[in-house]
Amino acid sequence: MIRTLAKSIREYKLASIITPIFIVLEVILEVLIPYMMAALIDKGVDKQDMDYIWKMGLTLAIVAMASLICSALAGRFAAVASAGLAKNLRHDMFYRIQNFSFANIDKFSAASLVTRMTTDVTNIQNSYQMILRMAFRAPFMMIFAMVMSFRVNAQLSWIFVIAIPIIALALGIIIKCAHPIFTRVFKKYDKLNNVVQENLHGIRVVKSFVREDHETEKFRKISGEIYNDFTKAEKIVTFNMPVMQICIYACILLISWFSARLIVYGGMTTGELASMMTYVMQILMSLMFISIAMVLITLSKASGDRVAEVLNEIPDITSPDDPVRDIRDGSIVFENVSFSYAKNAEKFCLKNADLNIKSGQTIGIIGGTGSSKSTLVQLIPRLYDATEGRVLVGGVDVRNYDLELLRNNVAMVLQKNVLFSGTIKENLRWGNENATDEELIKACRLACADEFIQLMPDKYDTYIEQGGTNVSGGQRQRLCIARALLKKPKILILDDSTSAVDTKTDSLIRKAFLEEIPDTTKLIIAQRISSVQDADKIIVMDGGSINAVGTHEELLGSNKIYQEVYYSQQKGSADDE
Repeated sequence: MIRTLAKSIREYKLASIITPIFIVLEVILEVLIPYMMAALIDKGVDKQDMDYIWKMGLTLAIVAMASLICSALAGRFAAVASAGLAKNLRHDMFYRIQNFSFANIDKFSAASLVTRMTTDVTNIQNSYQMILRMAFRAPFMMIFAMVMSFRVNAQLSWIFVIAIPIIALALGIIIKCAHPIFTRVFKKYDKLNNVVQENLHGIRVVKSFVREDHETEKFRKISGEIYNDFTKAEKIVTFNMPVMQICIYACILLISWFSARLIVYGGMTTGELASMMTYVMQILMSLMFISIAMVLITLSKASGDRVAEVLNEIPDITSPDDPVRDIRDGSIVFENVSFSYAKNAEKFCLKNADLNIKSGQTIGIIGGTGSSKSTLVQLIPRLYDATEGRVLVGGVDVRNYDLELLRNNVAMVLQKNVLFSGTIKENLRWGNENATDEELIKACRLACADEFIQLMPDKYDTYIEQGGTNVSGGQRQRLCIARALLKKPKILILDDSTSAVDTKTDSLIRKAFLEEIPDTTKLIIAQRISSVQDADKIIVMDGGSINAVGTHEELLGSNKIYQEVYYSQQKGSADDE
């Protein structure tokens, strides 16, 4: 985990190295101050030597100022290094996620990924700053103060040697008990974010079904679990402070008792007592800071493991070492293809699919819910890889293509139409960032979107809210189709993408496809027979298998499933009329 996270330090290595250097300098100077104070008291104040007092006082002022400067510089570089690490971690995680296949994304929920990029990275940032400053300062301070205390009085310094193992044992027990709880609580953070995300995305459904109380109860339950876990962990961690205070006060009392006896019998000077008491506080405060740092590191370890899990995740789908960089045409072949979403699953959701689609053909795909229509077409642009068999585009196995090239030549409009916040132009240029205004308008006319865009106040500069909430479902579908057309693909896949469009508009879109993009292979998944009956071939899916392939007339005469769908829709249309 540490090695994985350390790779993200990169350009902030210098700041990470400089910080401990300034910390060590600060500690050395700070440890010298009590020793110099003892000399000032014993050789200056007690002997009333003003020259020595002035000389030592000036030296003390210079050392204190130098220590302050080192502390300020250490703080600055620590802040730069920790903030830089957090920035790089978010960058690396985001770019890693962009390369994930759908299977990789399915492994992590969206809410979990958001938590890892925000809360977990912030915990790591705070911990890294603590490590650079406190975790370096406290051990060095303890070591140097111990050395100086032995130099002042070796007998009294053995009190520290006894206290340190007691504190270390107590700290170890606290960390061992608290760490599993912190690990568990971050998983519950994922659930909390998921509840919030679902509620916000489905707020219209929540309000229309008057389920606010139900959603509130879901939130209250998971929030309460987080509260209980954190409370339990904090109760364990709070034992850290009483243990430290007992040890500190015990050491102070013991040193005061023994040093008073030594002073009375002439074994110790007043200045040495003053410096010894300062070293007591430095050593014991160092131990306290170490314990605080260890608790924070324990908290961040759970976050570090979660971030490292994302960074170490290997994308299931990547380009081959020597990819094919040219797609001949839009022909598609399925050779005995089977697919399962779960690895090593015995049950395939798509079984033994064999297809041969010529370039430029229009293919309709119908079937009941769960018949694997979407799964079939998602194998073409390698959103998933076939578990068995091969999928060929342009006569080449899709796994041999450069992934970016393949997906640029296969435009896909998914069931869930997504528009991003920005203008209509900005959304359309997702298909082609260099598209001219004329190309945008042409694509929108093909998708029958230009007619409603022209009625908007700012036309193509109209701002689309996040998720496209300020346009209707049919308008959203047509904008997504136009966006796909701007890619000028060899293969166009519409996955039930005209379900919210009226029959007339659906017919006009299909007519435009036939006239304007005849060389593009078009695969249209639809629930309405009217959307696919003019296709060159119609594929009937049933139970994860291809039940039949043929034209509208052929299937109407020979396929029972197609007949049932057709006549039920015809009857429904007649009833509506």
